[in-house]
Amino acid sequence: MSSMKLSKRLIRKTATLLSLPVLLMVCTTAMSGPREQAKRIHDRLAGVPPTPATLDLMVDEIVNNNDPLAAAMIAVEHDDFYNVTLKNWATPWTNEEQTVFAPLNDYSATVIGMVRDEEPFNQLLSADILYVGSNAPVYSVNDNAHYEAIEDQGLNLKDVLVKRTQSSVTGIPSSGAAGVISTRAAARAFFIDGTNRGMFRFTMLNHLCKDLELIKDPTRSSDRVRQDVSHSPGGDSRVYFNNCLGCHAGMEPLAEAYAYYNYEYPEGNEDAGRLVYTQGVVQPKYLINSNNFKDGYITVDDSWINYWREGPNSVLGWDASLPGSGNGAASMGQELANSHAFAECQVTKAFQAVCLREPGDSADRTQIDTMTTSFKTDYNMKRVFAESAVYCAGD
Repeated sequence: MSSMKLSKRLIRKTATLLSLPVLLMVCTTAMSGPREQAKRIHDRLAGVPPTPATLDLMVDEIVNNNDPLAAAMIAVEHDDFYNVTLKNWATPWTNEEQTVFAPLNDYSATVIGMVRDEEPFNQLLSADILYVGSNAPVYSVNDNAHYEAIEDQGLNLKDVLVKRTQSSVTGIPSSGAAGVISTRAAARAFFIDGTNRGMFRFTMLNHLCKDLELIKDPTRSSDRVRQDVSHSPGGDSRVYFNNCLGCHAGMEPLAEAYAYYNYEYPEGNEDAGRLVYTQGVVQPKYLINSNNFKDGYITVDDSWINYWREGPNSVLGWDASLPGSGNGAASMGQELANSHAFAECQVTKAFQAVCLREPGDSADRTQIDTMTTSFKTDYNMKRVFAESAVYCAGD
């Protein structure tokens, strides 16, 4: 889909969504009946009114079964829940600019497919999984044409997305498959050039809702900080110890999990590149600028360890059943995605997408806590959206 066509489509949908808060404010000033409540639930989830038949089914669940959640689960089957709500929810995670105005890609399609199929969402950063489209050109490891064709043809994501494994579609070995982390779109955004620290930073930001500045801890050991990090920036070691160490001490030993990944592209054409996984061979980017601090850590493999299990960042709620160390992006993804912070982050973002606002008062926070606890029982992301819509539908 051309950028102009994509922008027009998103602008129309966004305008619809932005009009909802005003309408809802008017509607909720007085007590409303089950029919109005059902309509608002549908509006929240799909951004469009339900058909009369769908509305009747939802009202029946509310009135006769006293089950507004079941009504919401009907609404999440609307095409626009997948084509618009979920796509707008996931797309900012796939690019450094965090913009919603980007085409569908293998990262966002995989998120949408996992929600549709109620796949355990704590596998998002670790599973050998990829969603591709039927009735579209063959998936290519060198471009995004497959997914752009899906949008150009106006295909419904609910109907056309098919679950596959990355190892069977892209050729990456199963040992290198790590959910959305090892998708082409993620590599294009976060493994390109640099030192792969960007992938870790945006994974924390997008999936634990924590940027590094919020969780820096200078009390952790610095023994895994790489040689390219100067310990005396500008000749002043105080800068390192006061400003740099807090992030690097915890990030470095976790980002080692990405040591075998890179995004390679023809010179001058970044969009024609592909994810490269060199199993057993550390990418040269992990060994650059070794003279900055010769006593720094030399990466020899993709082993990682989570120093944040102790100290202030233990509050992120790490899973005690996991070892806290391992090899490779998949096992590190499991570490992140089984934390309480991951679960709370997904729930909060779904709340924001459906309720069209940040959680505010104590009632909102209690609802977030309740949904997070429920989410951690089976990691069903579709239900989280439905629960959010019921909560924000009003009386």
